[in-house]
Amino acid sequence: MNFLIIILVLALIVIYLSVVIVQQGTVAVITIFGKYARVMGPGLNFKIPFVEVIYRRISIQNRSVELAFQAITADQANVNFKAMLVYSVLNQQEETIKNVAFKFIDEASFMQALIRTIEGSIRSFVATKRQSEILALRSEIIEHVKSQLDSLLESWGYHLTDLQLNDIAFDEVIMRSMAQVVASSNLKAAAENEGQALLITKTKAAEAEGNAIQISAEAEKTASQLRGQGVALFREEVAKGMAESAKVMNEAKLDASLILFSIWTEAIKHFAENGKGNVIFLDGSTEGMEKTMKQLLAVEKLNTVPEASSIVTSASNPRKP
Repeated sequence: MNFLIIILVLALIVIYLSVVIVQQGTVAVITIFGKYARVMGPGLNFKIPFVEVIYRRISIQNRSVELAFQAITADQANVNFKAMLVYSVLNQQEETIKNVAFKFIDEASFMQALIRTIEGSIRSFVATKRQSEILALRSEIIEHVKSQLDSLLESWGYHLTDLQLNDIAFDEVIMRSMAQVVASSNLKAAAENEGQALLITKTKAAEAEGNAIQISAEAEKTASQLRGQGVALFREEVAKGMAESAKVMNEAKLDASLILFSIWTEAIKHFAENGKGNVIFLDGSTEGMEKTMKQLLAVEKLNTVPEASSIVTSASNPRKP
């Protein structure tokens, strides 16, 4: 009875040691006396107890790690990088799993090699660039790292899924100087824009003033021409009127000097109606009026209208027909 119990217990132990459960997203590498034997996939598996040993369980899921390191540019500026790396096992083929399991002694050694390789690749790229170029080369840095790491990681059995540079920062002194450069550039651009705006404003104002002067000159010219034409027409009409009056008075056998007297009285009336407080002294005596008539006759003789002058002269010396 005791023997049967012992056999049953041993059988249970053997079954327990033979059953292997592999979680989803992982594979198990089996060795026999230290030598690679096979790969177990996810689910329920069986192995030979005490002969087959699970050497390592390998996750085939994506894994991530954060990096923080420093690089130096070609002009000796320190650049601080913060990056996130996403990687995974290349595939589930047997040769790939063997590379993952046996290339490195443990996971820590692999991580150290991976991180140092990425840092070295970024530092070598940054060392050829100036500090003013680094911020604009984020995507170029990532492409450079991927191009150098893809073949190396594949030989290790891994694949670089993604590399993100989350932060690129310079030392505080450099950041302040860069901010001053940006501020001075903005001030320069603002001053140039303001100067151009002022130049445009003054140019437009000068053009407007020139146009206004030109328009005013044209208007003044036109007005002067019209005034001259008006004066000429006025003189012509006055001459015609005087000639007509002189003709009528001559036919009525009256002295043509009455025309001048009428003009003189009309002028006095105009002075009285339109004067603005000015005082005009006129001699109202008979001698004064005779003197004024002689002066008017003398002025009339100087009239530039020949027809009027001849008519007034003929009216002053009437001849019988």
